[in-house]
Amino acid sequence: MKLYTRTGDAGQTGLYGADRVSKAHPRVEAYGTVDEVNSVLGLVRAHLHAQGGDDAMDADLAYLQNALFDLGADLATRTESPYAKNVARIDADDVQHLEQLIDQYQAGAPELKQFIHPGGTPASAALQVARAVARRAEREVIRLAHEEDVNAHAQVYLNRLSDLLFIMARAANARAGIREEEWHVKGRRA
Repeated sequence: MKLYTRTGDAGQTGLYGADRVSKAHPRVEAYGTVDEVNSVLGLVRAHLHAQGGDDAMDADLAYLQNALFDLGADLATRTESPYAKNVARIDADDVQHLEQLIDQYQAGAPELKQFIHPGGTPASAALQVARAVARRAEREVIRLAHEEDVNAHAQVYLNRLSDLLFIMARAANARAGIREEEWHVKGRRA
């Protein structure tokens, strides 16, 4: 199978179910932004491996990457499509799994008393980028939901995902012995 098809050269792409839409369609923006999150998680995993590895975190990130492919397929398929039954939809169990992971990682991170700067280890910094992109993906799903029917769990999942990525970034720094830099409000900066 060739990598290029030329079918998108005029600015259109196919949704699952053969619908053709603009590449700037809110649905494409939503699942495209989910793909960005997934790509940043690949970068996080590369940083973890370069730092000597964290097998437990790497396994959780691999799980998330698979789930994000499910979410992308979910968003790329209109809910009323006859093909919708063939797609693994994000559901309440997926959201609950993220909540369990949040609780697990939060137990290993110091108490948060102030906003912190993104940074620290390369993996932690990349997790913060992934968090910010996940927030954008959530906004894109909300924008799409204003126009079309969307799986309601998708938005909730992305909300929890950004929380999870934030606490994973903090845990990555804590495990590496890196102290977080706190935000100092204007007028209180050194």
